[in-house]
Amino acid sequence: MNASLQKQRLEELPGGLNERDSSVLSKALEILESRAMVSGLLLGHPDVAGRFFRLRLGHEIREHFEVAFLDARNRLIAVERLFSGSIDGAEIHPRIVVQRALALNAAAVLLAHNHPSGHCEPSAADRAITKRLKEVLAMVEVRVVDHLVVSASQGTSMAQLGQI
Repeated sequence: MNASLQKQRLEELPGGLNERDSSVLSKALEILESRAMVSGLLLGHPDVAGRFFRLRLGHEIREHFEVAFLDARNRLIAVERLFSGSIDGAEIHPRIVVQRALALNAAAVLLAHNHPSGHCEPSAADRAITKRLKEVLAMVEVRVVDHLVVSASQGTSMAQLGQI
């Protein structure tokens, strides 16, 4: 992720961040992401994935939808922000998710998005898009491992709720 873009987003936090704190957080996210790629970070466990996406998305003031593309052993191939929306929603296009999964030769995906409100209970719309993505990705033999709904302080795994 572009460091200056990340810094700009961090400065939009309620109450703002001073330049030093913003710089430290941006660098930490950069390091986390690069090490995750090098080490083939395992994102198959909801606690690990939840922490990873809380760091990436928890501070956002608009809703964003990201996908972690995984190999057959649930190791990270890439993580991409595919959709962005407003304070209470983002339009998700299954076709784009399928295209990226195939382009990256992913065996599985882990879906994640934030709720800027801080309330991490999956909505009816969250459950519907998860079901739809699971159906279309199954047609091209890509598993949906989980769909995480996160905020800065918490996260909910739809797999742990039995909704995957």
